[in-house]
Amino acid sequence: MLKTLHISNYALIDNLEAEFYPGFSVVTGETGAGKSIILGAFSLILGQRADAQVLTDKKRKCIIEAIFFVEKGFAADFFTFQGLDFDTTLILRREINPEGKSRSFINDTPASLAQLKELGDKLVDVHSQHQTRMINTMDFQMLAIDDYAGISDKVRKHAEEFAASNEIKNELVRLMDLEQKSKNEADFFNFLYNELEQSALKENEQPSLEQELEMLNNVELIKSTLTKTLYALNQEENNILQQLVNIQQQIASLSKFDISLEENSKRMQSLNIELKDIVSELEHTEGKIFFNPERLETVSQRLSEIYRLQQKHKVSSVKELIDIKNELDSKLQHIASLEGDIEKLKKKITSKENELQKSAEKISSARKAVFPEIEQKLVNMLQMLGIPNARIKIQCIQSGFMKENGLDEISFTFSANKGSELKEFERIASGGEQSRLMLAIKSLISRKKLLPTIIFDEIDSGVSGEIASKTGSIMKELSKDMQVIAITHLPQIAGKSDYHYQVFKTEDEKSTFTHMKVLTKEERIDVLATMLSGNKITDASIKTAKQLLH
Repeated sequence: MLKTLHISNYALIDNLEAEFYPGFSVVTGETGAGKSIILGAFSLILGQRADAQVLTDKKRKCIIEAIFFVEKGFAADFFTFQGLDFDTTLILRREINPEGKSRSFINDTPASLAQLKELGDKLVDVHSQHQTRMINTMDFQMLAIDDYAGISDKVRKHAEEFAASNEIKNELVRLMDLEQKSKNEADFFNFLYNELEQSALKENEQPSLEQELEMLNNVELIKSTLTKTLYALNQEENNILQQLVNIQQQIASLSKFDISLEENSKRMQSLNIELKDIVSELEHTEGKIFFNPERLETVSQRLSEIYRLQQKHKVSSVKELIDIKNELDSKLQHIASLEGDIEKLKKKITSKENELQKSAEKISSARKAVFPEIEQKLVNMLQMLGIPNARIKIQCIQSGFMKENGLDEISFTFSANKGSELKEFERIASGGEQSRLMLAIKSLISRKKLLPTIIFDEIDSGVSGEIASKTGSIMKELSKDMQVIAITHLPQIAGKSDYHYQVFKTEDEKSTFTHMKVLTKEERIDVLATMLSGNKITDASIKTAKQLLH
């Protein structure tokens, strides 16, 4: 339940502090006194958006803080999932700075606006006058039935699975589009891949082939040069090898005269051995070299193919061509796997749809099971609220397609008069009847949901006299299970309350301020008398006010 509310620097409120109690409380005040301003500030605690326009003093921040008393274990899943500390004294705070930036806190821990709203929905149900129009919508009627049937969590789970199923369907559409586009590209990819695959490229072949081609194109020059070189080294009469042998022997013969020449002789002998080895290798190379037009053609064609592929794919190495081939292979494998992925998704969608069908049928059965009870209880309350011949019938048909809340199409039908045809609320119910219908429905589902606090914001339009008194009685009865706060202009309702708060304005030379206070019994009599007779209080209105308080 709401224990205290603190508001500072909000609209006409400079500083307001109010304490609330269990049971039934009413808030009254003249039109324009600021009742809606207080409720607007309170709504910020429940996660509504705000801007800097609400600040009275643009130089300081606005602060709204509410303290709730809750039972141990309240909203346990929320606190666990959000990683927030729980305490039976629950403090919600909202701050708005002059730049319009907002900060939220739950038990002094920074929280997001979404977290504040989710927790606020579990703490307070605020029902305002304009929400009465919601009674005509199928969504509201469905929610009311689901709340009463206690299947809201199941419906929420169904909605999550429905959303997940739609995501899979969207993925299926994406893959099928991709498959169609890929099929158009597959032939081209296959052609490119096969061309590169058939070329049997090897990463280091290009430099080797280019060197071989250079040799084959210059074979005559190489052959003649090697022949001349070998002739000079070891074939002509006075060849270089023979000359080196003779010189080495002459140096060796002189070493007996100068010992240092012996080392030179040995080195020349080593040169002789090295030169003979060179001659042997040159002879071997010269023997292998011959003009081979077939090989020249083969190497030329191979290099031409490599150069063509490089130019086609705009690369400069065989390695890059091999990388392109591997990339094309991956694309072709992915295209081939799309068909399998699509089949898997189709099976998954079928499975999901079967599960959704089963859950929707269970939800539908649970809804239909409570129809008679809801209809009877609403009729009883409407009769109590001055519609003695009220009849209500909940119509339910199954649509041909799955929705996030199941298969059902719900419609509340109503008649206020004997013999009148049952019709949808919006086609037949007057404003006053809709207000009473909404009160009856709210009373019904609030008892089921057992929220800590419910606030009625002037939902008593179109009712007066005895009906207003009975409306107050329903609120009073509802307050046995939860804290009920009603903003009202009807003395018959205000007189039923346990606590009565008055909203009023004060003025100074520059500004107007909104205040709120809880009334004493004597003050309540005066306020009720004023509500009954206007600004001029009469003995009759005071007498009636006293009767309303008993």
